Amino acid sequence: MNRKFLNAICVLLMAFTLTGCGKGVDIAFITDMGTVNDGSFNQGAYEGVLRFTEESGKISKVYEPDGATTKVLLKNIKKAVREGADVIVCPGVLFEETIYKAQSKYPRVDFIILDGEPHDESGEYGIEKNTVSVMFSEEQAGFLAGYSAVRDGNTQLGFVGGTNSDPIVQFGYGFVQGADYAAIEMGVDIAIKYCYANTFLENEDVKNMTSAWFGSGTEVIFACGGAMGRSVISAAEENGGKIIGVDIDQSSLSNTVLTSAEKMLGNAVYNELKDYYSGTFAGGNVLEMGAANDGIALEMDNGRFENFTPEVYEAIYEQLKSGRIVPYASTAYGNTSDLELMNAEVYYLELKSNE
Repeated sequence: MNRKFLNAICVLLMAFTLTGCGKGVDIAFITDMGTVNDGSFNQGAYEGVLRFTEESGKISKVYEPDGATTKVLLKNIKKAVREGADVIVCPGVLFEETIYKAQSKYPRVDFIILDGEPHDESGEYGIEKNTVSVMFSEEQAGFLAGYSAVRDGNTQLGFVGGTNSDPIVQFGYGFVQGADYAAIEMGVDIAIKYCYANTFLENEDVKNMTSAWFGSGTEVIFACGGAMGRSVISAAEENGGKIIGVDIDQSSLSNTVLTSAEKMLGNAVYNELKDYYSGTFAGGNVLEMGAANDGIALEMDNGRFENFTPEVYEAIYEQLKSGRIVPYASTAYGNTSDLELMNAEVYYLELKSNE
């Protein structure tokens, strides 16, 4: 067997590897600091990828970075590009600076960023033609969560957010306003403990803090922070409390889950991938998902309410959908001091670490 023949065999094998067996990756999904099975944001978004690949036969791959810095996230994007990805799905605000750089560095690759808009380190926003940003009206979903908790009979509430990033702040602000709105309707006074945990991971300090909240009379806590919510669930299970889940239906995680404030993450990702491969990708745009286009919801089918009914839910949802109720959505303060409340008292707290 001569050298020319051997070289020809090698070329054929390389061609087969790149084409006959597929190029490797069509769709890349890169998580933030959590895992793809976080039972929350990452998982909900990835369900849209799975749904699309099952229908289309496209190949997807999950990348779970070992950090959340721009440098680390760019490293994973570079790896996905090298492995052949056409489109890269990035969930969360941690990708904003990363995508700002990546969209120019890799102009032949398209990006879908959820809950974030690309910007540089100085805060200058800029979205290129190969990027779509999908934003959700967290203040509306949070409003429904707070409203339902009070209408179900609870007056001692809590909110724990992963960080004070815009989406989390909007969830919290919506929650407080919805609870206040329901309290006004019912003629009761309510109290809300409010805190940012500064983590999206399971955390013993979060568990200890929320255990103390439950022990002092808090009835239900809205937990917004990926896997961090599992710490609040543990506290609820050990102290007879209830929680409200976030992003996706979290009822299967525990019997303590009263309901979940949902973003239609899977649907959004699925639709954007479908548009991409059909040639109608809306690159260069920020898409807003809210009640008006059924982009958010409150989990009712698996809800564990005692008094809050589907009829009451449909009525309040319609008011959000029609614009009759417009929750305040500013994130400038983040500590609820800028909210004008009537029947709700908010106690803003800092998480104390035992370390």
